[in-house]
Parts: sequence; C-alpha cells; structure tokens
Amino acid sequence: MNFETILGKVDFLEFLRGKKATFLLSASVTKTCEIPNISQAGIPGFLHLTPILDAEFLCTKQVRSMPQIAQTPKGVPTPALITRAVHELNAFSNIEILNLGLEVLPQIDYFKIHNFDIKPSGRIDDGARINAMEIFQKGIEFGQNYKTNDDYVILSESIPAGTTTANATALALQYECEGYFSSSYKNNPSDIKNKTIDDALKRIDLKDEIFDKLASLSDNMIIFNAGFILGSRANNLKVILAGGTQMAAVLLVVNSILRSMDGQIDSSNLALCTTKWINKDENSNIKALLEQLDFPINAYASDFDFSESSHPALKLYDEGEAKEGVGCGGALCYGAINGLTKEQVTKKVESFLV
Repeated sequence: MNFETILGKVDFLEFLRGKKATFLLSASVTKTCEIPNISQAGIPGFLHLTPILDAEFLCTKQVRSMPQIAQTPKGVPTPALITRAVHELNAFSNIEILNLGLEVLPQIDYFKIHNFDIKPSGRIDDGARINAMEIFQKGIEFGQNYKTNDDYVILSESIPAGTTTANATALALQYECEGYFSSSYKNNPSDIKNKTIDDALKRIDLKDEIFDKLASLSDNMIIFNAGFILGSRANNLKVILAGGTQMAAVLLVVNSILRSMDGQIDSSNLALCTTKWINKDENSNIKALLEQLDFPINAYASDFDFSESSHPALKLYDEGEAKEGVGCGGALCYGAINGLTKEQVTKKVESFLV
C-alpha cells in the first residue's frame, strides 16, 4: 500500500513516517441532507444520524444509536470501516470528536467529545442561518489552544450532503468549480444538487461579505475548520486534512479570508490526503480545486482499493459507489507510512462485515 502525490512534494508525508498522530473527527449535520436523493451517505430517512454512527463505530467498533452501521441504499458500508481498520492495525494515539452541530451525541465513553454549542445548520436552499463569524472564531480559538503530544493531527469529517454545501461555498466565493466537486453517488445527482445550489446562490449577492455568504449557504464543518487551520498556525501544528473536495473547500475558505485581509499563511505544515476513488473520479477534480489556492499545498492520494476483496459491497467502492469520508483517505495514507499492506486493511475491513 502506498500513496500518490497530487500536488507538492513527497517530503511532508515521508517526514511523518512512523510518527504518532491524533485523529479528529468533525461531526456535523446540515439539514440540506433532508432534501430527497441529494445524498446517499447513510440510511435513508436517518442521514442526520450518519456522523453519530460513524463516531461510534470509529471509536468502539460498534454502533449504538441505530441497529446497524451507516450504509448506502445499495448496501455500501460507511468509510468509517476503513478508518477503524487502520486504527486497529496501527492505532492512532487518540481519537477525539468535534461536535459541530449534531442532533444527538454519540453514545461513547472515555473518548473526548469537544462541544462548542453549535446547532445543526439549515438547508442552504432556504438559508442555512449560520452564525458564521462566531463559528469561525470558535475554530480559531480551538486551533490556537489545541494541544497534543503527538507529531501531527489528522482532521476528518462526517457530514451528509457536505459536497453540496462545499460546492455552493466555492461558487459563492467565485472559484472555478464546474464539475470539480464529488458526490456520495457513483453518478452525481447533478439535477438535484444544481437546483439546490442555484436556489442557495439566489439568496446572496456575490458582492456580499465573505461571512454573510458563508452564513447563508455553507456548513459548520467548513467554517469551523477554516478557523481551526488558521488558528493552529499559531502553534505550528502539523495538520493533515483527511478528506476530498469538502476539505478542499475548507482550504478555499481559508484562501478567501486571507485574500480579503491581504493576509498570508505558512502552509508548509499543512497537507490534504484523500482516496484513490476521489483522485481518479471522472466526475470531480480535486487537483483543479487545490490549484486555485494562493498558497502552496501538499496533497496526496492513497492507492488503496478493494481489488483484493471478493465482498460484493466493498467491490462497489471500486465502482464509484462510495469514495471518501470519516477521514479514510488520510487514515490510509497514515497506514501506508506505517507499513500497512492492502491485504491487511482489506481483511480487517472484511472482518467487520462477517
């Protein structure tokens, strides 16, 4: 198991080889996920529980808030299984949950849940009604004050319909992103997503201030983590953004905020890690999104796939029915620099489905 360099140099990940990491899961809900057929990231009718179930399985290898793990209507299991598999094979030092607007808390003990008094955000086609500046400030403060004994942090997300809010965010900030954003579906439900995004964009003026735009059509995960990235520069924290086009949107927000204040960032301790399924996705283009940043960024994609599996649900990953989430791309890159093999990860994931 290895990784491919999308942008930058191999040096960042190679420097982290064998070093210790803390895994942060940003768990959040946007009510955009209630729009029929906009996302398949979880059990139909219960998408708001996906981040809770993901947090429970990641931490305990059990789900407690529902009888079964989050999976798509076609039976493709949550990427949390991949991240959990890596954790069992070469454990993260810590797993911590960031509650960025959950409807209920995960049923887990001992694991740290950071609460920020943030509520789920609204549907973007009806105005998300986010206190964007306040959430951004909370992210900055958390980043400035966050302490770890580990060498780096892996920052991940679980937020159904998050690619839709990410796409809307990037368009509102006037980035080129036609066909660049991925989907939880094999075939991106572009009609539904485009109508939702168009309706969201009609509610703003492109001349509005950045935080007014974010308040109307972004999501808590993107806004908070943009703050976290900027705040964590104060203590030079090494951060891997573990995710696909949603994490690219976090960096685009950082970029726009810096542009608005003629600011700069030392991005040498930042990287993005994603999956092969995102990197090779014909319906999105994460490299093109990242190339619009004014600062350099290291970006990598794991080469892991399920070619060695015979499990029909897992084979659907390789057909594009699921691509990223719960930091599985970052976890797989972490696994690669810690000597894990494709066979080990595949067998471990399969063991969860017996």
